[in-house]
Amino acid sequence: MADSGRPVKDISIKKGDGVSEIFDAMSKSGGFESRNLAEGLNILSTMIEDKQCLKFLSFVGAVVSTGLRGIITDMVKNKMCDVVITTCGALDHDIARHFSNYLEGSFTLDDSKLADEGIHRLGNVLVPLENYGPLIEEKVQAFLQKEYQGGKKEMSTHEVCKSIGANLGEDSFLYWAHKNGIPVVVPGIMDGAVGSQIWMFGQKHNDFRVNVAADGDLLSGLIFKAKKSGALMIGGGISKHHTLWWNQYREGLDYAVYITTAQEFDGSLSGALVREAISWGKVTQNAKQTTIHAEATTILPFLYSALLARLK
Repeated sequence: MADSGRPVKDISIKKGDGVSEIFDAMSKSGGFESRNLAEGLNILSTMIEDKQCLKFLSFVGAVVSTGLRGIITDMVKNKMCDVVITTCGALDHDIARHFSNYLEGSFTLDDSKLADEGIHRLGNVLVPLENYGPLIEEKVQAFLQKEYQGGKKEMSTHEVCKSIGANLGEDSFLYWAHKNGIPVVVPGIMDGAVGSQIWMFGQKHNDFRVNVAADGDLLSGLIFKAKKSGALMIGGGISKHHTLWWNQYREGLDYAVYITTAQEFDGSLSGALVREAISWGKVTQNAKQTTIHAEATTILPFLYSALLARLK
């Protein structure tokens, strides 16, 4: 953690200063979340450069509907992680945005009017109906049929993601995960459009199954061999918990950075600080860890830019 007892220093930004210099200044500012953000940069840069560390990237699907998809795609492309754990929505949005477009909107739009116009609202992102459900149905059914005809009667979620990625392009995080051999695990794969299409495919092909236990075989094989492990967790819910859960089997994460807007007073997993996971053995007692209370689409581009400047 950051040093305590040092004098608080004012942040001074000069013309021409880069994001890395600003992060260095924030680390000494004594200021609330700015120190956590600067600490997060230090932890992530150390984690990524640690050759002995098995690196996890977890994120909630909603951010893939936004421009943050580009940052996540670049992180996977640049091999800043070894494993991705996410939600079904991430697959939905990656497919939909590869083959179509979402639109800029507003949090204050009339949702009844949008429903009449055939437009879904995800925060201030607009998702035209024809660019989502029908499109995903067409594509996923084709992807699964191709695998089935090739002899695949059972697939893990990371195999489903690999198959999807093989059919997308360079704008897609699933494409780069497939290309770089980075497994993408989706523990709650039934909770989304892709999951519904898997179910529908199974209705027509009674001998086809998705085996989520096979993802456990993959994760256990990686975890039990890891000398160290670390994670950048963007948002809470099942993607965060699955990352923490599997790392308890090696006595916890050695590096952990969590970005969240949730609060811990309601006892939720999403609101729980990283340090709470120490009591469960999901984060080691001596881990380099911090929780950054911030909205991910606002903060991650700056954090990623500082990482690029910092990394060798």
